[in-house]
Amino acid sequence: MFSKEESARIRKEFWTSFGKSFPKKWLLYNTKIKGFSFKFQAERKKAFICLDFEHPDEVANELLYDQLLSLRKLLESEYLPEVIFDDDFLLDSGKVIRRIYVMHDKKFSIYNKDTWRDCYEFFVEKMTQFELFFYEYEDFIKQAI
Repeated sequence: MFSKEESARIRKEFWTSFGKSFPKKWLLYNTKIKGFSFKFQAERKKAFICLDFEHPDEVANELLYDQLLSLRKLLESEYLPEVIFDDDFLLDSGKVIRRIYVMHDKKFSIYNKDTWRDCYEFFVEKMTQFELFFYEYEDFIKQAI
């Protein structure tokens, strides 16, 4: 087991290494839609990319999520066949949100540097596809709110 400080240092090293290995300006929070953001996630034994719906207005969240649901077949067939839609995702904080995500399916541990490269390549490949999808359908998505 790692101390809190050691764990924090390793996580910081993981993300710093990712940024240096794959320097790119990602879309992430710059969608121009409140509470609608792309994220990279790396936890103890799992990693994934996601699109979170956390608009303060629950109706807006539902409208945005429904708009993405209407594009689901396109997203799956043209960009991310393994995408998961979850309208009841529980965050560690206890908050329930809507989330669309893709899991990294290879062995991964944030505490094992030997698994980092595969994870980074997964991040780049899948987030690039997610961003391409968003840019292609951005106007349609924004019509929801």
